[in-house]
Amino acid sequence: MRLRYVVPALVLVGLVVLFAAGLKRDPREVPSPLIGKPAPAFSLAVLGHPEQPYTIADLKGRAVLVNFFASWCAACRVEHPFLMRLAGQGVEIIGIDYKDSDADGAAWLARHGNPYRTVVADPQGAMGLDWGVYGAPETYVLDAAGTIVYKQIGPLGEEVWRDKVAPLLGAGP
Repeated sequence: MRLRYVVPALVLVGLVVLFAAGLKRDPREVPSPLIGKPAPAFSLAVLGHPEQPYTIADLKGRAVLVNFFASWCAACRVEHPFLMRLAGQGVEIIGIDYKDSDADGAAWLARHGNPYRTVVADPQGAMGLDWGVYGAPETYVLDAAGTIVYKQIGPLGEEVWRDKVAPLLGAGP
């Protein structure tokens, strides 16, 4: 007789524990299957220079940030001043203008400033698809061998930079 009360109570306690554990997880921390693997190959044009290809080989030889952004992205506006500050400190950032026209991407950078060493145009989102991009902004940290060592979904900010990204790049806070 008591069993019919105990089983539902245990199920309820189990569900509460599962929901509580789920609420503690940061939804921006989506594990990427690419962490620890070589960045996917690509060959795209430099923004505004369709004759100038940029490939995965151009990213190798040093640790670098690869930032997917777009002129239509509201969160990119939030992140942009921080990227400008990092670029001013000498951090190498490669921009991927994601699912955007060259004209819109160039105009956005002219208006807000350009923190990127190079900007690559990904108008169809092919590179983003191969890299597992959910939406802009997303930032990847690549080591000197071109291996993805970290992925940030959403705007990159001071805390994530200090605690996770800067140590991977060997950069100070």
